[in-house]
Amino acid sequence: MVNTFSKEQIEKLENSYLEEFYHFLKYAQSRMLEGFQTGKKIKEDWISKWQSGTDAKGISSFDRGAERIIYALFNAQGFGQPNSSPIGSDLMFETKDAFIHIDLKTVQTRNIGDYSTCIFIGDNQNSYSGKIEVQGKSPRNYEAALPPIYKNSGDPKLCLTYFITILYEEKTLNILNINILSMPNGLLNDEYGSAVLKAGKNPGKIRFNFSRVDKFKLLDKKPKRIKVVYFNESMDKQLLKKLDYIHSIYKAQ
Repeated sequence: MVNTFSKEQIEKLENSYLEEFYHFLKYAQSRMLEGFQTGKKIKEDWISKWQSGTDAKGISSFDRGAERIIYALFNAQGFGQPNSSPIGSDLMFETKDAFIHIDLKTVQTRNIGDYSTCIFIGDNQNSYSGKIEVQGKSPRNYEAALPPIYKNSGDPKLCLTYFITILYEEKTLNILNINILSMPNGLLNDEYGSAVLKAGKNPGKIRFNFSRVDKFKLLDKKPKRIKVVYFNESMDKQLLKKLDYIHSIYKAQ
């Protein structure tokens, strides 16, 4: 499909929605934080079934509930028309000028290395095909499942991808940090190259290397592609040190 969008138009639209979602999350911050704690009120009623059930494998008890809180807030706000495509992020909707994908990533403090500068993402959550640099090996090709542009019955619209990341303490479920990130559209590969993608721990897995592409390169004043919605500055000093990069962005906002 012929690209009808300039790179500057793409970044302008990416930044516009990033700002809109960031300000919405700031507005809804107290409801989010309260919502994340509601599962603890009835923990005795579900914990034994969760620990013995098949749903518990591979995810924590916090992940599923946090998704419900975030997606309920977005759906209630009515940003756009939810889309039924089977390939996409958990939250996918159409607006007047884009198809938007938003996915939630929750990470426990013991896995903070998977959070502070890059995050794991899925093929169905981005449009950025390209090269992945692998230490000591030749770069490997990566093909994302989402298209940079949706044909949309002759009315092409950009595919925009965002991630909400949450760092929390496993035992207390206290929230330490919430961010929203804008991942470059696949048509910006000439600008960002292989810096966007990073190899995951396992073959075939990838990460969004957001700390290496944290600015909109083509926009005036080069605004950040990462917005810090919430940061608990009273966290343990060792954790604070590991989050120095995100903390610096928070203080500069």
